[in-house]
Amino acid sequence: MNAMRLPGRHRALLDELLAIAERLYQETEGFLDRPEDQQLWYNRGYANGMLHTLHAQGYAPYFGTRMQDPDAKDLIAGHELMPWGRAWQHGFEMGERETREVLAPAPGHEAG
Repeated sequence: MNAMRLPGRHRALLDELLAIAERLYQETEGFLDRPEDQQLWYNRGYANGMLHTLHAQGYAPYFGTRMQDPDAKDLIAGHELMPWGRAWQHGFEMGERETREVLAPAPGHEAG
């Protein structure tokens, strides 16, 4: 783990959120080749929304060797209007919102 320290409650929640994002990334590997499986797209979007929020709230320095960056923003370019692209976007929005609901910004970080 990273040498940076967080209060216990923050650390426990961050560890849980990262474990969820890691699991979702593993489960959705190859999702781009499976547009018929909208749940895969939703789950991948959700994981990306979580990671985006964690980065925005200042938690990236605490990731250690765990997940560093969400997928590139243009990953689903050309799919946005398709049902699977909309599933990804909805997942992203829910991942962002629910992550903000359970974890405040990192100590000393001003969320923007």
